[in-house]
Amino acid sequence: MLTGLWALSLTPMPPRTAQWKIASLLGIVSFFSFLYFYEGGGWNQNSRFDLLRAIVERHTLQIDAYHENTQDKAHFRGHYYSDKAPGLVFLAVPFAEVARAAMPMLGVNPESPRGEYALSYIVTAVAVALPTALAGVSLFFLALRFGSDIAGATLATIIFAIGTPMLAYASLFWAHALVGACLLFAYAASLKLAEGRAEFWWALAVGLAAGWATVTEYPAAPVSALLALFALSRVWSRGAAARWRTISGVGLGATACAIVLFSYLHAAFGGFRPSYSYYDPNSFAFMQQQGYMGLTYPHPDRLLKLLFGCSRGLFFASPVMLAGVVGLWLLAKRFRGPAIVAAAIAIYYFLFNASFYWWKAGLTFGPRYAAASIPFLCLGLGPAWTRASVPWRRVVVTLACVSVFVTLIVVSTSSQLAMQDSCPIAHSSWPAFWAGHLASNSESVLLPSEAHGGYGAFNLGELLGLPGLASLLLLLLLWGVTGGLWLRLHRKA
Repeated sequence: MLTGLWALSLTPMPPRTAQWKIASLLGIVSFFSFLYFYEGGGWNQNSRFDLLRAIVERHTLQIDAYHENTQDKAHFRGHYYSDKAPGLVFLAVPFAEVARAAMPMLGVNPESPRGEYALSYIVTAVAVALPTALAGVSLFFLALRFGSDIAGATLATIIFAIGTPMLAYASLFWAHALVGACLLFAYAASLKLAEGRAEFWWALAVGLAAGWATVTEYPAAPVSALLALFALSRVWSRGAAARWRTISGVGLGATACAIVLFSYLHAAFGGFRPSYSYYDPNSFAFMQQQGYMGLTYPHPDRLLKLLFGCSRGLFFASPVMLAGVVGLWLLAKRFRGPAIVAAAIAIYYFLFNASFYWWKAGLTFGPRYAAASIPFLCLGLGPAWTRASVPWRRVVVTLACVSVFVTLIVVSTSSQLAMQDSCPIAHSSWPAFWAGHLASNSESVLLPSEAHGGYGAFNLGELLGLPGLASLLLLLLLWGVTGGLWLRLHRKA
């Protein structure tokens, strides 16, 4: 699919119906690519899943019954709580309730290890993978809006979904992919305000999406504020009435999200301080000793490692993203405001990550604390492709293939790469992949006494009995069929 993109990039833009068919196809294949991998347990996802279980099983915010499976936890007045912002869990709760109600009809006890294991997979699918796939669809239409051809918009969506660490983040019960999706939705809604229709409702969408990003991860707050200002700038020239409609919509959405967040903090901790400030003194001491909760100032050496380093570098893991940077610069020549906002969001997240004491982010693939910047960097891929010459398009396709291959190697083995290893992709992921040691994380989201050594990572091919590298054949077949359908839709249009 990637190698045939430039052959069709000079054809006329297909009608809106055909665009939606292509976007839907890309969204569906992205969603199932995320679902193909289940990454198992770990401190981050366990902390959130513990809170989910506490809410739906015990109707409490205290995770006392489950806390032994994670060190990502707050301690307050003799009780344990998740240290994470609650947005992802709150989004997952309705789906968890429905899933638990449906399990007995399928002969599964929802409180058995099998039921809990299925629940963790389901909530990851609906609360993380689905919004991320929808963000890919949004990215496709944003690329078209910014003048990309169908091939360029398709490239941006493909790389976002399967050619960056986003494939890993969307396969885990982590919040970073959801935050990136929410911020992109708010960005897209801000652009719609420029059309002068339904201003209040698009502004409300900005407030809700950007606000929920902050409810999901506290560091999103500055970006949420930036997007609110961006939304207001889109209507400023239309007069006071349009400005007040926008302010009212954004304010209402943001206020609703703030009520959710502060209500949670007050119910759990009796105040409004971030949950990260309630660590046990013996856990994550740097959060109390280094700056404000571990944040100091951007360290240039960390920034370089987050961009180019072998351990966590985005451009090392996904070299095609360099074209995204070039594309944002090209985009600024024609769409100055939107390009500056997208670039500012990316810069903020990398500076934030470089300012944090624990900048490697524990067991992870790529710059996890800067993950929400990935969709905004991908916005540059469409313009970079559309305005590139044929030789440069071949370079972009080569980099794209390398990025997809590296991402597949890591996610199919384990996305939770060791922090101490100077180059875990080369030292761990590469040999494990070729040896057929896939889905190697054996840690469970359950307590050790519940899991009994089982319920670790898997992929769907393994569930069907395919061993080793053969377990990826179904995914590769899906990608191949999608490529064929894409070519057919494009040519027919």
